[in-house]
Amino acid sequence: MGSFFHRHPRLTPYLLLAPGIAWLGVFFLVPLGFLGYESLQSGIYPTFEFTWEFSNFTNAISDYHEQLVRSFVYAGIATLVSLLLAYPLVYWIAFKAGPWRNLFLLFIIAPFFVTYLIRTLAWLNILSDEGPVVGFLRAIHVLGADQGLLYSTFAVIAGITYNFFPFMALPLYVSLEQIDPRLLEAAKDLYASSTQAFLRVTLPLSAPGIVAGTLLTFIPAAGDFINAQFLGTPKQQMIGNVIQAKFLTSLDYPTAASLSFVLMAAILISVLVYARVVGTEKLSG
Repeated sequence: MGSFFHRHPRLTPYLLLAPGIAWLGVFFLVPLGFLGYESLQSGIYPTFEFTWEFSNFTNAISDYHEQLVRSFVYAGIATLVSLLLAYPLVYWIAFKAGPWRNLFLLFIIAPFFVTYLIRTLAWLNILSDEGPVVGFLRAIHVLGADQGLLYSTFAVIAGITYNFFPFMALPLYVSLEQIDPRLLEAAKDLYASSTQAFLRVTLPLSAPGIVAGTLLTFIPAAGDFINAQFLGTPKQQMIGNVIQAKFLTSLDYPTAASLSFVLMAAILISVLVYARVVGTEKLSG
């Protein structure tokens, strides 16, 4: 094999890419093509026919635009909250935790050792009326005796934030950990205050982590349906809940497939706009 690479050096990159391309072809492009085929069908289960039914897309948008918008709003809020919570925590781990860094990073990724569904169901106990959070908020009179947190917008966003928090924290840590402390010392030697050193040195150098973290958090959060299903009510349904119900409950495959494409297109457009605004160079530093 080694001699083959030496004899055909121009083929080496393509041969190295071949397994990954084959994997994407079999497990991404083929299912995506089948999903596209289903999205252009019409009829009622189980007698669907391929009729180039492009109206499935316009009907999907007009009928479920509220859930689509809600998904992006919830995902955006969860992403912002994750950033605001993760940045100071990861900053402290990167610059102040010393030899305990790995332990605190383990605490961040430890929830991933438990399945996504179990993590979400745990919030049913945490936010229940008999749980510690509601009890504390009632004790300090933030919530009334008949008020709760479960089955609300707050509960859904809190669940999304919790479940995708590591996706924000880990890229941020990588960016912050790579910052040379001598740069901060040089800034202070030039009479920069701690705030100025952070705004002009630390924050710009951590921008790749911010961009990567927001993308890794926002994209899966926009398509999530588990948190809205267990922590919310029909009023908090996201587009993922609609797709899941269309596929598994009502067996309306054309509508479900078209909604899936609408969601993918909306996420892709959002990512492209975001990358254009912040600059694609932020992704690589």
